[in-house]
Amino acid sequence: MIRTRARVEGAVGRITLARPERYNALDETAANELYAAIKRFDSATDVRVIVLDADGDDFCAGTDLESLERLVGAGRDAHKADAHALGRVFVALRRAMKPSVAVVQGRALAGGAGLATACDLVLAHEGATFGYPDVRLGFVPAMVMAALRRAVGEKRAAELVLTGRSLGAAEAERVGLVSRVLGAATFRDDVSEIVNGIARTPEMALALTKRLLYHLDDLDFAAGIAAGVTTNVEARSTDEFRRGVQHVVRLRDQ
Repeated sequence: MIRTRARVEGAVGRITLARPERYNALDETAANELYAAIKRFDSATDVRVIVLDADGDDFCAGTDLESLERLVGAGRDAHKADAHALGRVFVALRRAMKPSVAVVQGRALAGGAGLATACDLVLAHEGATFGYPDVRLGFVPAMVMAALRRAVGEKRAAELVLTGRSLGAAEAERVGLVSRVLGAATFRDDVSEIVNGIARTPEMALALTKRLLYHLDDLDFAAGIAAGVTTNVEARSTDEFRRGVQHVVRLRDQ
């Protein structure tokens, strides 16, 4: 059974979690489908932005508990393969040259919250909720912490993963889990406006900006400035940059 749908809409590569009857829960098959779609869209010349959304009322309730139950008696290799399948999705989103946008409504829990957080932008419906309740099940929110800690900081991440409590969209935005909260009445229209605005942005400028943003994780301040200089020079060598400067100059001189 197919867990996701992937399609190109103009300059948008859209990946939809398609198991609403299972609250779009993730298993190894779903993770493999997500990974394949992300890689395909990242290499597609006609795609500028990758959107991750979901069918039904919830974004994603996390790992499929039935699939975990089937693995209870399995060996370490089986558990490692299952965990690795989702882990490489998070890495693929981070390393993709195309910006990624999670569109979240309803619940985004555990691995589902991690999947959203792994995207570059998170656009949340005002009624959305986020949480990492793994510890309450005797589990560990292991792979999601790499992105969570970077998004909200050490103390906030500790509070979220050690208590397992849920956050509403407004609080999730305040602590850094969410980029923007959008009202229910205009949610879809607002999402389209934001996504299409990104899709109209010069492709190389998007790619270089995203690459530098995450490269800074590994650098001290001075090295970060030096990396910025290098990227700045690289950007100035593109046709997109030259056209953009010429356009602004023409507007100024009118």
